[in-house]
Amino acid sequence: MSKYRILVVDDEESLCEILKFNLEREGYEVLTALSAEEALTLDLDKLDHIILDVMMGELSGFSMAKILRKRRDTATLPIIFCTARDTEADKIEGLDIGADDYIAKPFSVAEVMARVRSVLRRSQHQPKIATEDSDNIIRFEDLEINQLKKRCTISDEEISLTRKEFDILVLLLSNRGSILSREQIMKRVWSDEVVVLDRTIDVNITRMRKKLGKYGNHIITRTGYGYGFEE
Repeated sequence: MSKYRILVVDDEESLCEILKFNLEREGYEVLTALSAEEALTLDLDKLDHIILDVMMGELSGFSMAKILRKRRDTATLPIIFCTARDTEADKIEGLDIGADDYIAKPFSVAEVMARVRSVLRRSQHQPKIATEDSDNIIRFEDLEINQLKKRCTISDEEISLTRKEFDILVLLLSNRGSILSREQIMKRVWSDEVVVLDRTIDVNITRMRKKLGKYGNHIITRTGYGYGFEE
């Protein structure tokens, strides 16, 4: 089995080296970059995961994450923010951008390793697909979800979704006709280790509705219960 490739991006060289050393001890292949600008020059489509600082030089970690989420080859790449910005507003902003986890500095190395393992487990939790034409494809009228390629299209035109938006849409479409509570969505889409506010889920769904155009109207809200996809 090939090693997972992880990129650590932080302007503190000593911190990059500490994380690199410990991640390599866990069996990962590790690259480092001291700025977002340097990181963006790398071959990112061959990565399995990024650990990303926020406050770095001219291009912040938040800005880099937004760039990654807009690129087709990195739109679903798992990201953990690891930063000294630890207010609730900062965490919400990071998760809304599409991060998979958010760790505040100072942190314990053991905690970072555990969270990396958790994110990688979730990213690999995909059903075994024999062909593209099997259950990997979810369709509703002209809306199509390809779970293998992590693509959402409407009338063959690709819709750019963040990782979380994509996962929520797959969950709702797979359970169309049913109402899923916020707790159910949190459990399926976010890590148990991450504190997720109701507002975070609401923001992701509101943003996703806008991107889906007329199909966004099929995502319904049942006040006091949760969300569903109605035909």
